[in-house]
Amino acid sequence: MGNEKKSGVISRFIGEFKEFISKGSVLDMAVGVIVGGAFTSIINSLVDDILMPVIGTILLGVNFKSLGFHIPWGNEPYINLGGFLTAVITFLLTALCVFIFVKVVNTIRNFHKKPEPPKEEKPAEVPDDIKLLTEIRDLLIQQKNSGEK
Repeated sequence: MGNEKKSGVISRFIGEFKEFISKGSVLDMAVGVIVGGAFTSIINSLVDDILMPVIGTILLGVNFKSLGFHIPWGNEPYINLGGFLTAVITFLLTALCVFIFVKVVNTIRNFHKKPEPPKEEKPAEVPDDIKLLTEIRDLLIQQKNSGEK
């Protein structure tokens, strides 16, 4: 009886997994990860092979790959500042490209949508007690005006 319970749990798990995998959003996400990996290599090349040498030349010949220092403790570890700066620039460029891509896609999606006509707001329904008080006020004003004549 214990094996039947285990096989039922396993078959339900497999069924749920098949349903999860077959959903379009999972496939879209997988394609996004693959394209994102390829895009990251392009951005890395742009930063490492084009931008950092230009920035290094502007900064009087600084080679960012060798920009760093050794700490004079133990086995003298090397702190690679150039690698860190390169990673920061890569991140910023990647984030900028993703931001621009999202803006373009949202603009294209919203371009085909018809703008919704502005909705006319109905005046708020006046409660019955307020209507009654307004009528009483109007009658009192009318009586006061008729008595002054």
